[in-house]
Amino acid sequence: MRTGSLHIGLLQINPVVGDIKGNAARVEAAYATAAGQGADLCLTPELALTGYPPRDLLLYDGFCRAAFAEAEALARRLFERFPSGPALVLGCPEPNATGQGKSLFNAALWCESGAIRARIRKSLLPTYDVFDEARYFEPGDVSGGANVVEYRGRRFGLSICEDLWNDKDYWPHRLYPVDPVEAACAAGADVLLNLSASPFSLRKQALRQDMLSAIAKKRGLALVYCNQVGGNDELVFDGRSVVYGPDGAVLARAAGFKEDVLVVDLAAAGSAGPDEPSVNTEPSVDEEPSVNAESSGSPESSGSAEIWQALVLGTRDYLRKCGFTKALLGLSGGIDSAVVAAVAVEALGAANVLGVLMPSPWSSQGSIDDSLALARNLGMETRTIPIQPLMQGFDAALGESFATLAPGQGPGTTEENIQSRIRGNLLMALSNKTGALLLTTGNKSELAVGYCTIYGDMSGGFALISDLRKTQVYALARHLNALRGEVIPQAVIDKAPSAELRPDQTDQDSLPPYDVLDAILALHVEKNQTAAEIVAAGFDATVVARVCRLVKFAEFKRRQAAPGIKIAWRSFGSGWRMPLAAAALP
Repeated sequence: MRTGSLHIGLLQINPVVGDIKGNAARVEAAYATAAGQGADLCLTPELALTGYPPRDLLLYDGFCRAAFAEAEALARRLFERFPSGPALVLGCPEPNATGQGKSLFNAALWCESGAIRARIRKSLLPTYDVFDEARYFEPGDVSGGANVVEYRGRRFGLSICEDLWNDKDYWPHRLYPVDPVEAACAAGADVLLNLSASPFSLRKQALRQDMLSAIAKKRGLALVYCNQVGGNDELVFDGRSVVYGPDGAVLARAAGFKEDVLVVDLAAAGSAGPDEPSVNTEPSVDEEPSVNAESSGSPESSGSAEIWQALVLGTRDYLRKCGFTKALLGLSGGIDSAVVAAVAVEALGAANVLGVLMPSPWSSQGSIDDSLALARNLGMETRTIPIQPLMQGFDAALGESFATLAPGQGPGTTEENIQSRIRGNLLMALSNKTGALLLTTGNKSELAVGYCTIYGDMSGGFALISDLRKTQVYALARHLNALRGEVIPQAVIDKAPSAELRPDQTDQDSLPPYDVLDAILALHVEKNQTAAEIVAAGFDATVVARVCRLVKFAEFKRRQAAPGIKIAWRSFGSGWRMPLAAAALP
């Protein structure tokens, strides 16, 4: 590789999916910043013009044509503004004019001197978990140096996200027979560039960093990796774009969880020959590790700092990109609503979050006091709406029918669910009237086993902690308090969790202790283990059978749940595709 000065600008932007013009403006502003810092070549994330993932927007030919036309217009516009400015490698869907296969390529467009000089097409199209790229794109051909571009005396080997995740010496088992990076190196590449939209999950950054370093070191080449940042629906992209030297060392890294422009001189990378291959000992095959490292230790092990950043960014962007400026939630005095309130205030500002207390005859004074103390700590407004009169109205309306249709049955789960649905109705009414988005407060443990009321506490538009197990919620609360003092009242953390729908109720009346439940859920939901496998790991067979049965029977509730933020490797949401009408797993 030549060692002369060449500055690469990484344009780590936060796109809005579908906002072609707005995303082009974001690219142009970041490009101008990088050009002002002396960049010779600029790189965007994957599909920067459409935002990632555009999903079925890609089925609209007019949308895709508009995106490519905007790419051509952007190339011209940048050349007019910066006649001697850097080339731009731009992520954009490219119409497939070959007459064969899918109608689009996932492309990196090399824009130079006002025109698109080269088109590099993604070869490896993931179809696992939240990804479904083979639904939309035709794979590109990387043979014969199709993914190598010569520019200013260097040969740049280009790849797009997944193309980088298939090194035969790193992964014990690969998903694809082709390695686009290997093809680029065989064609004489002396710098590796990657446009990425790699979503966040807990512990993924360590894996990603290790893999990228290993590839740079193995190939003896500088590796430039530009990742998207921001929240798009359930996915959060953490940015942390990075440049590695030929020795695998980090030369520079962009900010995590926020937009950034990073300009790096590749001359600082020096040069090195290929090294011995690094072998990843993780038993994984794809971009997301198939074993969640967090599950191998305590459910409350570290990770809260990253979780907090992901929740705040994901919540802020979900509301902003959906057109909301305010949020509301029910405050119960419990740990879940306390953490949701803290995230919402951090994301939106205290003036834009309303907490609603809805005490029943079974609500303890401690829960009311704790809710008010939390609101004072966060600086948020509250309103109190007692629900006893509404409960009495339901009793009067349903009493005769219950006595006729279910004679001899006293109050029970039905009446408890009515309380939850009364609260859901009140919160939705306030949401409709004020235009604030209702945040649900359920966690992954509850959602997994159906310990939640459909059309009750599940009512709302965004379920931001729905991918956190209960023990992780507690860990996050302790983390926040350790950083900022007692934001969440200690009484909230110390008390036994309870829905307070009947006298002296606790969650453990209906569920195993949360440390046991969460450990089983980590194996069953996140590691795809059957009940028999979990029992073989040492868990009580009766408890395991009950938990797994509850997970299966709660599937219909999850189909109707509000979207949340993906935190774990395997999450409920678009990557979870379990059948409803099916027999239980063995």
